[in-house]
Amino acid sequence: MTKPVLLVNKRVPAPIRTALLELGQVTEYSVESEGDFPDAAVALVTGAMDPVSSDMICRLPRSVGLIANIGVGTDNIDLTAAKARGIQVSNTPVVTDDTADLAMGLVLMTSRRTTNYEKLLREGLWEESMHPSYYGRSVHGKTLGIVGFGSIGQALARRAAAFSMRLLYHGPRRKRDAERQVGATFCPNIGDLFRQSDVVSLNCPSKPETRHIVNAKSLLQFKPGAVLINTGRGPLLDETAVVHELLGGRLSAVGLDVHEHEPRVNRELLKMQNVTLLPHIGSWTVECQQAMRLRLIDNVKSFLRTGFPLDRVEA
Repeated sequence: MTKPVLLVNKRVPAPIRTALLELGQVTEYSVESEGDFPDAAVALVTGAMDPVSSDMICRLPRSVGLIANIGVGTDNIDLTAAKARGIQVSNTPVVTDDTADLAMGLVLMTSRRTTNYEKLLREGLWEESMHPSYYGRSVHGKTLGIVGFGSIGQALARRAAAFSMRLLYHGPRRKRDAERQVGATFCPNIGDLFRQSDVVSLNCPSKPETRHIVNAKSLLQFKPGAVLINTGRGPLLDETAVVHELLGGRLSAVGLDVHEHEPRVNRELLKMQNVTLLPHIGSWTVECQQAMRLRLIDNVKSFLRTGFPLDRVEA
């Protein structure tokens, strides 16, 4: 019996490629490749940082029925083009706890300016670090506004509750059961959330309607001295506008695990002492990476057996 052909991006980690060999014949490809894909291919496996454009989808053979993505976000894939071709898309939604841990960590690190203190310490500037201009801010009893109340946003709320933070959230719809469980309040108007929040955390997916959800205009609604956290996706922020408000003092501090033009990082943000920057490591734990690999394999396996992945993403 002929094994199914699986197209696998060259950047996909070796352990995944090895595991996929048990399910089918692995044929590697690169995003830069202009050539034709094998006619017999049935699925394409890619990482969340590798684009699957409309052009690439149009070049896929009709036999391809699944694009299996590693990661919870699928903004790297043209979902509309995939749907038009009748190709299913799957993700690996097993990053909730680790990403929420990192988001809460950024809330604390950014508010308390710990990365700046560490830099001073490493430079031998112990006495200078005692100056009041370096003081951070406590999060206890402050208001946390969460934009995007999916599994990660709700997990962040549970962690913030341990710090006695007042919880607000905004999203496309109210989630009464979830808000009761964590004691959060729904803000149907995002501007109301901005105006009330001491800390704003972005945990929503990147879509056309959420691009630059924080921009020059919306930043004027922020409470003076607010802290801004982004562990969602880089394009949620207009970073030029964020820099302007950091310099102007409306934002007291910013913490980012994701960046508008990854892997490039805004040069102005790199210079600022009240900014905490991480290289998109929300899911980068040994345990989470293993869980993602296993979930990816399970999605491909389910598709080959039943015609449907376990974690289907709708366009």
